Amino acid sequence: MRRLAAASLAGTAIEFYDFFVYGTAAALVLGPLFFPAFSPLAGTLAAFGTFAVGFVSRPLGSVLFGHIGDRHGRRPVLVASLLLTGIATVSVGCVPSYASIGTAAPVLLIALRFLQGLGLGGEWGGAVLLAVEHAPERRRALWSSFPQMGPPVGFLLANGVMLALSALLTDAEFRSWGWRVPFWAAGLLALAGLLLRASLAESPQFEELAERGARSRAPLAEVLRDHWRLVLLTAGALAVGYAVFYAVTTWSLAYATERLGVSRTVMLGCIMAAVAVKGVCTPFLAALGDRYGRRLMCLAGCAASALWMFPLISLLGTGEPLLMFLGVLGALLAFIVMFSVVAAYLPELYEARVRCTGAAVGYNLGGVLGGALTPVVATAASDGVGPPWGVAAYLTAVALVSLGCFALLPETRPVAAAGGEAVAGTTA
Repeated sequence: MRRLAAASLAGTAIEFYDFFVYGTAAALVLGPLFFPAFSPLAGTLAAFGTFAVGFVSRPLGSVLFGHIGDRHGRRPVLVASLLLTGIATVSVGCVPSYASIGTAAPVLLIALRFLQGLGLGGEWGGAVLLAVEHAPERRRALWSSFPQMGPPVGFLLANGVMLALSALLTDAEFRSWGWRVPFWAAGLLALAGLLLRASLAESPQFEELAERGARSRAPLAEVLRDHWRLVLLTAGALAVGYAVFYAVTTWSLAYATERLGVSRTVMLGCIMAAVAVKGVCTPFLAALGDRYGRRLMCLAGCAASALWMFPLISLLGTGEPLLMFLGVLGALLAFIVMFSVVAAYLPELYEARVRCTGAAVGYNLGGVLGGALTPVVATAASDGVGPPWGVAAYLTAVALVSLGCFALLPETRPVAAAGGEAVAGTTA
């Protein structure tokens, strides 16, 4: 389990590095480079629009790779998704700017972002299912939290590279070529990830399904026919996690640097410190999910998110690094109370024969609902004078919707039977 957890963490870290480095670039440089005819606000909105394309393609990736995972195994998904995302990310760093090739530049950017999202849509399902289906029942949330630590590691790596380049290069150098370096580095990271995953064993639950001839012939059709309500509820439930995370890590970066005049280095440092704390807390909160239940943790995280959004905007508006850090940290801790157990919760909601498709589609639809539009909506809502309370209202509303969805989902934590063995809790 330790070797499997390490490989899953490393793989998701690399894939999310690819995804996050684009978000940071969108907040800092892509607007003027690829949409120079727009005003600064419109250029940022357009750059965040290309950022959203990656979320739109993620559910398509979950369908494609979910079919592979349910028909041919979880392990092939990990290799194919990592390869696709890595190639797309390196290619983004090679796209000429608008000044060089005109409208072909943003078109290429959008196409490559689409491929990035397609690969990431398959990554989460494969990595999480290998961890969940190998793990002991009473420790599923803990072991499946290691792939969930991949996103903060990927974020820190992506923004650490951006921060170092931003500090070492002049603004002109960074905008000319420096921002491309993190995208080129994705090629080496993808190669390392492929080597790590080459020795992983297939999931025992999938092997059992294959031996019994019980694999689904059409996983997506089966999910839509028998589990459509569950897919919609899980997508709505997870929306707040994406909304909060990308408001904090993407929109707040643009807001602080463009509206408040906070330096790019200071704001990146505040966000990275908060993400690091979040990553450290993840396994400890996941262990609580094994003890007290997945649903309870998710309800608590949603409630905390709803209560913290207005304080978040107030603290960001001060422009003081320490207070901004505390605002970001509170939001991310509320987020991870929920997302630390999601990797165990979603697979447990679906039967094994369609688990890769069902869990991944629900997870990535939540990304569309919560992550794709949040930077765009938040940037538009923060236009004008005064604190952007509209952003707080929007995020609070999303948190309340997710709270309602989680309230309609069952608990899945295995409970102790009379003989001392673990048995499954209530499932959909």
